[in-house]
Amino acid sequence: MKVMEVKDYQEMSHAAGKYIIDKVKAKPNITLGLATGGTPEGTYEYIINDYQENGTSYRKVTTFNLDEYIGLKESHPNGYRHYMDTKLFNHININISNTNIPNGDIQHFKEECLRYEQLIEAHGGIDLQILGIGSNGHIGFNEPGTKFGTKTHVVKLTDATREANARYFQKFEEVPEYAVTMGISSIMQSKEILLLVSGETKIEAMKQLLGGEVSESFPASILQLHPNVTIIADEKSLIEAKVPS
Repeated sequence: MKVMEVKDYQEMSHAAGKYIIDKVKAKPNITLGLATGGTPEGTYEYIINDYQENGTSYRKVTTFNLDEYIGLKESHPNGYRHYMDTKLFNHININISNTNIPNGDIQHFKEECLRYEQLIEAHGGIDLQILGIGSNGHIGFNEPGTKFGTKTHVVKLTDATREANARYFQKFEEVPEYAVTMGISSIMQSKEILLLVSGETKIEAMKQLLGGEVSESFPASILQLHPNVTIIADEKSLIEAKVPS
């Protein structure tokens, strides 16, 4: 794993945005795996600003999002389709039909998980997967204890993860209990992974990621075995995580 240390969240966002833009320029028909939440928002803002100022084209880009809550319609303001449209897609020239997010508003979830996996495979896999990391080590919505061999599947969210996301809802009880998420095996099949990390709440997670064992009790630890991972992390998240050489 390559670790790029930056000063703060803004520098992390700028570095990540530039990293993604350079990849898009080098391969205009790139397939991107995208994440939601607070961490990538600044990265998406950087991409939008670049598009407005420099006209970087996303017309041939295909995207696959990591996950979606179960029980929320696409139009729900806390759903990830709404998030991606408002935070990125509506502001660049990407073809919306090329943007893919799991459907959480259906009844037959096994079929949906299989469909999503097959769709990723049909596009030749993900070239660059953007990830964040949870304080408990989750990647996507793959909570501690998730088997490393999992493909896209339904997961019951832990209270810790629901509490972390409760700030987007009026109250904790409104946070969905289940989600569809790209599996750990699916993520690991990406040709390249870019992990974004910011803030003091991620100190312990980074400490375990960089210096701990590979264990299903800490899902992100599997990234140690991927051949092409770049971590962009700010000083606060790395303050106790640096492993002595």
